[in-house]
Amino acid sequence: MSQPPARLRAAVVGTGAIVTGSHLSALRAHADRVELVAAVDVDPGRLDAFRATAADQGMTVQGFGSLDTMLTTVRPDLVLIGTPPSLHREQTVAALTAGAWVLCEKPLCLSLAEYDEIAAAEEKSGAYASVVFQHRYGSGAAHARGLIAGGELGAPLVAHCQTTWHRDRAYYAVPWRGRWSTEGGGPTMGHGIHQYDLLLHLLGGWSEIRAMASRLVHETESEDVSTALVRFESGALATVVNSVLSPDEVSRIRIDCADATVELTHLYGHSNADWVYTPAPHVPAERAEAWRTPAADVPSSHAAQLGALLDAREAGVRPPGSGPDARRTVEFAAALYKAAFSGQPVLAGGIAPGDPYYTAMHGDHPDWSPQR
Repeated sequence: MSQPPARLRAAVVGTGAIVTGSHLSALRAHADRVELVAAVDVDPGRLDAFRATAADQGMTVQGFGSLDTMLTTVRPDLVLIGTPPSLHREQTVAALTAGAWVLCEKPLCLSLAEYDEIAAAEEKSGAYASVVFQHRYGSGAAHARGLIAGGELGAPLVAHCQTTWHRDRAYYAVPWRGRWSTEGGGPTMGHGIHQYDLLLHLLGGWSEIRAMASRLVHETESEDVSTALVRFESGALATVVNSVLSPDEVSRIRIDCADATVELTHLYGHSNADWVYTPAPHVPAERAEAWRTPAADVPSSHAAQLGALLDAREAGVRPPGSGPDARRTVEFAAALYKAAFSGQPVLAGGIAPGDPYYTAMHGDHPDWSPQR
């Protein structure tokens, strides 16, 4: 009788809330394919608390205060990174160099230059790095993407992408938040990136962006609201709003196609019931009936994305949410900032080495002060 394949050996870097909650539950959901063997954190107390939580769930986890020591000692197959954004590029490159695949919290890095460093490390090591964009995953998103890409809803024409959340003064008291050097920006990088990544996933490549950004309430270096007008390669036009000033919090994507409107409304995650299809008046009822989301409901989650990565690992292919596909989202953020700060439209592919927005999201405006 053949033996089942050995489980992959995983390590987590950072043991804060996102790892203790979302990543740990994702690993538990795929316990037949991957086992958590190590954790890294510079805070011994937090590390001990995480190891105790993992032990309560039947996982024996070695603890380390140093990423390099863990990589040398454990040699994991997969590293999951949940540290503050300014550490992502260095830690991802280190894990790739050690031969491990990486699943890193968003944003994967703070600039296009950093992304290209990660791509170079992938090329050299043969391993891959994916960024956590869990809203792409789950049955509802997969179904919608298939319908749009297959032309079932007609040509996409108009879209709206809305991340209107609320964050208070205490939220920005955390030292790394709202700073260019440690978070890479405001809600454009730290919050709305989930929704517009999903918009790009659904509609494909963008060609032009015009934008505005402002700092209206919070005493941060970066913006607390941004808006953009986007033209896609298909010709579709979209609005994108990213805010942390909105008491009535919602995450929403609406795409008006020639034959139907598809709309997703949620906050931090979605299931099939959150997707609504409205047919155009000329569409027969039997055709619209076929658009219903599948009976099997797989919510968007870290577990859904981890499953897709493990599938790719077993097949020996690049995982989703990596490579040029993930770079497109970083480029979109950089282009939005450049358009907002310069007051000029930015074309896709228009930010290259030598451009200040290639190396930093604020470009040559580190002391940016918006007009109110």
